[in-house]
Amino acid sequence: MAPFDLFFVLFFTLPVLVWLLDGAISEPDAGLFSKLCEGFKPGFSFGFGYFVAGIWWIGNALLVDGDAFAWALPIAIFAVPAMLALFWGCATAMARLFWHGEARRVFMLAAFIALFEYLRGFIATGFPWNVLGYAAYFDPVTMQSASVLGIYSMTALVVLVCALPVILLGKYQSPSLSKYCLITLWLALLVGHVGYGVWRLDNKQSTNVENVALRLVQPSIPQADKFDPAREAEFFKRYLDLSTSASGDNKLSDVTHLIWPESVFPFLLTERRDALSSIAAMLPEGTSLITGAVRAEQASSASEESLAFNSVYVIDHEGIIVSAADKVHLVPFGEYLPFQGLLELLGLQQITQVQGGFTPGASRKLLSTGVGPLFLPLVCYEIIFSGDVWNGSKRAGWIVNLTNDAWFGISPGPYQHERQAVVRAVEEGLPLVRVANNGVSGVYDAYGEIISRLELGERGIIDAPLPEALERTVFSIYGHWIFWSLFISFYCVGVIPSRKT
Repeated sequence: MAPFDLFFVLFFTLPVLVWLLDGAISEPDAGLFSKLCEGFKPGFSFGFGYFVAGIWWIGNALLVDGDAFAWALPIAIFAVPAMLALFWGCATAMARLFWHGEARRVFMLAAFIALFEYLRGFIATGFPWNVLGYAAYFDPVTMQSASVLGIYSMTALVVLVCALPVILLGKYQSPSLSKYCLITLWLALLVGHVGYGVWRLDNKQSTNVENVALRLVQPSIPQADKFDPAREAEFFKRYLDLSTSASGDNKLSDVTHLIWPESVFPFLLTERRDALSSIAAMLPEGTSLITGAVRAEQASSASEESLAFNSVYVIDHEGIIVSAADKVHLVPFGEYLPFQGLLELLGLQQITQVQGGFTPGASRKLLSTGVGPLFLPLVCYEIIFSGDVWNGSKRAGWIVNLTNDAWFGISPGPYQHERQAVVRAVEEGLPLVRVANNGVSGVYDAYGEIISRLELGERGIIDAPLPEALERTVFSIYGHWIFWSLFISFYCVGVIPSRKT
């Protein structure tokens, strides 16, 4: 996974997983549960190592306020990977039920790993971070398949392509599906994956939206200091100074969309006329500000608590909030607690420490500044949910992803988040504008190519045009139906051994 992108490692590790499953043999008279357990162990162990190595950095968020959350560090580093590894264990357990001695067993493993990676994106609100298919999307050339397949179909193909070659070196007999057929399929998938990317980029449309100029602001504020009341004025001034700074020949008056990251303000913006007045004084006529902010909704009665939303505001040059959208998919334990009331009584808090937790928005909606196309606001990790970014009748012209990855420090986490966001852009055929507090911020076209980018930990601004959206992609039209078709095909190939097996 990003930022290392050592895709070739899977050519060594996935065959080992297949061999471990070959050796996961239960007694002939063992019951179904025993057989499932024998198949579960290799997958769980493999998944646990994969997730510990891939998401250890989530523990950094607990160290921002170490006095309150350091006790939970082992849970973040080991318990969360263990829970995610349950999906891999279930995948190998199911695959092992249909196991046989032919190389085609790899199709069965690919089908069930992809299926349980898909389920990982939905069960218990979902956490599809580092789905295995991202390993194949390490470059704009290799990302183009996402416009057709999506991430879960690619996961099945990654398992097949990486596990099949070494399996074919072993003893192999199958009159119904020859070794040469499988080698031809393997080569066709590799060549097709790269060839389609080369062809698509060679024929790309590289036009920009007329009369739209973007300015992205990355303030690089350490998370431990971000909400310090004593530094509130200092950080707000940093936003204003960066926003109005000159960048070559570009001035703020040339900008139509000024964009700040998630949760900019350590206060409720609607209750601070001074802050809105400062924003109005900063913005030239014709320039709008898109910013993350906490939005409060007062309780309708004394017995009810006020609601807090993690939101995106559009503010015009007069300092008026003209529209807003709320984050729909909240981060469990980060923005809310399961069984919130009970766990708060026990003294627990989510990492953001908002009393009562955030409330999810009712639905996503498109926003407009009045200039340029409608945009789809996605806050933080909302953008990692493949096929679930937008299902309305109107189509956005671009995606705005506001985030605050400063929680995770200088670690692989922000790079992984960036990669997943860019793949969403390719899946949907929409340009992506990503603005983070501490990186990685950037503008990317609908092919996943970088227009402009600020590195993790870098403070500054980006001035860039807005690339045009493409026609709807195959994936944006058919979504996960492609994955289900591939799953059924792989299952059918893998489930029936030859008569000589």
